[in-house]
Amino acid sequence: MQGFSSEPGTHGPVTEVPPEGMRRIYRWAAMIAVGGFLFGYDTGVVSGALLFVTDDFRLSPTEQGTIVSVLLVGAMVGALCAGRLADALGRRRAVALEGAVFLVGTAIAATAPAYWTLLIGRVVLGLAVGAASATVPVYLSEISPTRVRGRVLSANQLMITAGILVSYLVDLAFASSRDWRLMFALGAVPATVLTLCCLLVVPESLPWLVRRGRWRQAREVLDRVLPPEEASRVVARLRNEVPGPRRKPGEEPERPVGWRTLLTPGVRPALAVGLAMAVIQQFGGINTIIYYAPTIIEKTGLSASNSIFYSVFIGVINLVMTVLATRLIDRAGRRTLLLVSLAGMALLVALLGLSFIAGWNSELSLVCMILYIAAYAGGLGPIFWVLVGEVFPPRVRALGSSTATTANWIANFVVSQAFLPLAAAIGQGQTFLVFAVICFLGLLFVARFVPETKDRTYEEIDAALQARFGGPGGGRGEAKEPARRG
Repeated sequence: MQGFSSEPGTHGPVTEVPPEGMRRIYRWAAMIAVGGFLFGYDTGVVSGALLFVTDDFRLSPTEQGTIVSVLLVGAMVGALCAGRLADALGRRRAVALEGAVFLVGTAIAATAPAYWTLLIGRVVLGLAVGAASATVPVYLSEISPTRVRGRVLSANQLMITAGILVSYLVDLAFASSRDWRLMFALGAVPATVLTLCCLLVVPESLPWLVRRGRWRQAREVLDRVLPPEEASRVVARLRNEVPGPRRKPGEEPERPVGWRTLLTPGVRPALAVGLAMAVIQQFGGINTIIYYAPTIIEKTGLSASNSIFYSVFIGVINLVMTVLATRLIDRAGRRTLLLVSLAGMALLVALLGLSFIAGWNSELSLVCMILYIAAYAGGLGPIFWVLVGEVFPPRVRALGSSTATTANWIANFVVSQAFLPLAAAIGQGQTFLVFAVICFLGLLFVARFVPETKDRTYEEIDAALQARFGGPGGGRGEAKEPARRG
């Protein structure tokens, strides 16, 4: 298996990882991806818990909305700080700290005696959700062999959708007892697993260790996935290839990168793709359906009880299609799945909007909604997180991921706050037509600017980006991309 990521400048200089080494890499990826599960669980569980919190604390509509949206505000801050944190502490310690913050936020929310305490708990959870959403893709990218990098990175989205589905099922299981505190409290289980796995099992990212001259620890990581002689050979080569003057053992070989680095000509194409895909993923309308699915389904004429049931069904579709995307992403490629996904989303959300405007039967509206979610989960949903881990240069990968993820959370917040007022002003069907136009514009952006990243090292990805953006070696939109490697 080609490409265990150890070289600062590429995704994969190691030519062969034995099966036992690959099994370890997959285990590490699964443990770190629990951060994605918590992302999904803590954003989804509030939809059912809020029904009973509202009765206990006698919340106004504004207070109900704040309980939901304040997590998004915390996530913006958490994502913005995550890049610096991951560069300073290392990827493993950063994720362990985020797991601890999940535990603190869960404890505050589950034991909250009043509205304001619950609000604080949701803010703390938001900080952890945002930070994890930025850090997890970076770690997954840096441990991934080239040929399965898409599959490993999409594990993050797979766990997000699993977390959302589990949160819906937990809400359904405890709805009869009205125990909203237990709904929140169960999030402590995966948070504990994440923290302990990061502290006791998962190793540090190899590129992070190499860039800081921590050769003994780097060798220990390599020994866990490679035969001893191969690990020695890789370490010797890396010592010769790391740029810069010779340094004493343990000496830090590079200074922390700043935000301005993202605006340099060599990084700008990656930043443009990261920011644009972050906005397209949210402005395409997906979270209006995830957050407001029961409300939207009720508008089709179905009862409230049926609305809750279909919300769980939507969660199942979301998970199943994400599993399918995970299987296809290293075969069909990122770009192909993105184009098909956005085309399907544009068509289906347009039909959903027309079904409301024309008053078509509720079953047709529900089918459009489910197929729209399937189109999203089979492409745009997981591939955004894959691209965030692939397009940025290794030295600024954490900072770039942090920036793109922050933009994603800002767009999430804007859409969530604007959906109901916009639907009230111009109509729910017309609002879905706006989402259809955005999906179509996203399709055009991907067709013009997003290269294929499947089976490519960072240098090949960068060359393709520069070509598409007219940078060095490129030419005004002609994608003079390197040939794909088998």
